Amino acid sequence: MTEVAPSITYKEALSWLYSLQRFGIKLGLENIRRLIGALSRSGGLQSAASSSDRPEAAVGDLEIALPWKVIHIAGTNGKGSVCAMVDSICRAQGHRTGLFTSPHLVTFRERIRVNGEMVSENAVANGLNAIRSLIADWDPHPTFFEVTTALAVKHFSESKIDVAILETGIGGRLDATNAIQSDVSVIAQIDFDHQEWLGNTLAEIASEKAGIIKRGIPVVCAPQRPEAEKVIRARAAESEAPLQVVSTSYEGSPIGLAGSYQKQNAAVAIAAIHAAQIDIDDKATARGLATIDWPARFQKWDDRTIIDGAHNPAAARMLVETWREFFGAHKATLVLAVLSDKDLRGMCEALTPIADSVVLPRIRSDRAASPEELARILQHVCRAGASPAGNPEGVRGCPTISVTQSIGEALALARAKPNPILITGSLHFAGEALAHLRGEPAAFEECAQ
Repeated sequence: MTEVAPSITYKEALSWLYSLQRFGIKLGLENIRRLIGALSRSGGLQSAASSSDRPEAAVGDLEIALPWKVIHIAGTNGKGSVCAMVDSICRAQGHRTGLFTSPHLVTFRERIRVNGEMVSENAVANGLNAIRSLIADWDPHPTFFEVTTALAVKHFSESKIDVAILETGIGGRLDATNAIQSDVSVIAQIDFDHQEWLGNTLAEIASEKAGIIKRGIPVVCAPQRPEAEKVIRARAAESEAPLQVVSTSYEGSPIGLAGSYQKQNAAVAIAAIHAAQIDIDDKATARGLATIDWPARFQKWDDRTIIDGAHNPAAARMLVETWREFFGAHKATLVLAVLSDKDLRGMCEALTPIADSVVLPRIRSDRAASPEELARILQHVCRAGASPAGNPEGVRGCPTISVTQSIGEALALARAKPNPILITGSLHFAGEALAHLRGEPAAFEECAQ
């Protein structure tokens, strides 16, 4: 695809996009349907494969041809890994893929990829400029995530992909990605996160996630807690959507992501590809899983440094299990930063058992909990002798706690200690740490999605 020089710069386009955060998060499908329809009428969506036998999908009040297969993935933990696995396996088979995920770690361009390649700066600038012209006088104005979703659809259309892998931002039922007809609905593990948007019970959260289930479209689901599985089964039955709960793990070949739980994610990814009736063979599956590149998921930066984006207690508990798989009884120097809207106590309870010492840096995000607040919670958890679920030995003693003014100071302090280092607490923090370690400029301020 030949790129046209943009009339605005990439930096100018992103500045406008990030200014849309003032509209906040607005869950709903009306704006994204209207936006995709407007792009279609303006010629911003190009037909891909005229020979495709895929039926047209209803989007808004228009019939817009989506000539690619669509795999739509929701869930609380693991959905990003499942997306990356599906993408890597399909590419290994020779299918041309479009991958849409969020949030990004270091650069916005990570969110939209074609055949493993990040969207170019020119494509972002041109796409956002076109969308900006279309929606200049809209009320209500599309949000950051709605515009980003439309940008992904536009780029995929122009790139003539075969398979689109779409990760929900928040929830599912009213997530912008749910405006696009899918060939399979995939639900990864559901747990507590984003309660202010999705509900305070597991059943309520599952109801929002299960909203991606569409009439007659197959559903592939990871094992769930009973209250979540009940909701998913009911929604699938109501929608006459065949449901497959993947209870086995993939053991066929090595996986490029660490942790036993990734074998479960791999089994879900493979089942999703088959449910979408996309041809893959065992060799492509093995090659795709072995070569997957998905940073900040128990990523080994060097011989003693692990980076992981766990940002809720369930993910932190899986992280602890994976740490013990690799390091046994050796404890970590924990470099921790968590966003203030997360379950801070739950995160501290989950991670403290493997921490010999904790370093709490002040990070760039305005949404981050202060290091002092985290220090108070850690001290309270230790004094109370809290015992996280699934951790029978409980918390014995308190790790030493240090506060630093930057990630650079935190890493210098951590490296002066003898233990292996674990950098975790949020994907935003993982991205800031990666940017620092790579010597790259810090990313634009991250939004909730």
